[in-house]
Amino acid sequence: MKFNKWTIGLAAVGVVSLASAAKAEEKANMVQTALSSTSLSGYVDTSAQWNFGTGNANTPPYKFGGAGKADGFNLDVVQLRIEKPLDEQTWAAGYRVDLWAGPDANVLGTQSTRVAADFAIRQAYVALRMPIGNGIDWKVGVFDSIIGHESVESPNNPNYTRSYGHSIEPQTHTGVLASYRFCDMVSASVGIANTVNSAINSRAQTGSVAGGANPYAESYKSYMGSVAITVPDSLGFLAGSTFYGGVVNGYNNSVLGSGVGMPVLNAYLGGTIATPVAGLRVGAAWDLLSVDNSTVLPGHTKLEGDIWSLAGYASFQVPDTKLSLHGRFEYATGDVDHPAGLATGTRFGNNNGIFAATATVQYDLWANVISRAEFRWDHVEHGQAFGGSTATPTRDNAFMLAANLIYKF
Repeated sequence: MKFNKWTIGLAAVGVVSLASAAKAEEKANMVQTALSSTSLSGYVDTSAQWNFGTGNANTPPYKFGGAGKADGFNLDVVQLRIEKPLDEQTWAAGYRVDLWAGPDANVLGTQSTRVAADFAIRQAYVALRMPIGNGIDWKVGVFDSIIGHESVESPNNPNYTRSYGHSIEPQTHTGVLASYRFCDMVSASVGIANTVNSAINSRAQTGSVAGGANPYAESYKSYMGSVAITVPDSLGFLAGSTFYGGVVNGYNNSVLGSGVGMPVLNAYLGGTIATPVAGLRVGAAWDLLSVDNSTVLPGHTKLEGDIWSLAGYASFQVPDTKLSLHGRFEYATGDVDHPAGLATGTRFGNNNGIFAATATVQYDLWANVISRAEFRWDHVEHGQAFGGSTATPTRDNAFMLAANLIYKF
């Protein structure tokens, strides 16, 4: 083994032995080898919003929005990713850690202490591969939910604001997930987790996030499954189109933020379709949140009903430019039997609906920077749901103009 001149000099005066130096250098090489396959990446997400009209006490209830971001400049979130992805080895192993800092970390709600502190672990899992058939890939730990058209990770979405469908979907789970690709066209995932909600290490037997409301047995777990179909190259312009369906069924510690825990069912169907027009892709997504706690024990809270959302998407990358255009139109409604009405606010009531139209212009002028401007219009079908400076809303429409800058590293 070759030593550097400083090690040889220290050995000559008896400060270190060459044997101990050899062991230390061997350990250092092992650490360097492990770190050489680990990557560091992330992004910084910032925004500015102008909400038309006066009073922001009642803003549209989509996730990662709210009065705290209205009419001002915002740091949304900083994500730091440390990852060793699976390689081509037969028995491959790796890991991923996604850390969030900023106000959006509180909305994510993964804190095991349930104390918001502008910091959260979004994902932290061990990745494994088993050489069975085409190879089974495993995630063990905390991972993103397997359903949804939009990502928790803002840079991966065509729009700055989230849809109502995304807002009723689960976000993260603590458990085990197995994924298998049957062929180039078909892949599937199945998993088991403690709960449907995001809080790390939460349990059904602990009841709601506040503790004690509608607890279930220790054996009650959450189960999930999904299937993805990718159109092959042989089908011409449709090549690369994807269709996806999935279900998550289990216990949620706080259904729709009500502070009440109970079983829920989340279902999703969606797809993205390539078109004959160069740069144009369209998509659709249907989300359902179904709650049925009608057989609850005496003294526990009853809650049953459905909330669903249907959204259409269109994205156009202008050829040979850095400009892309993105649109989304959505309708969401629900009927929930609960003393407080929908947990998104009694101002919506049951059998009421919300229309939302979103238009986004993205122009990537700087390297590594996503820069976009967005206009959003939300309209409640009946009554008034937006605006005002108190709990009493004053408008049936909400208009918002936003700018979003994200640096990816």
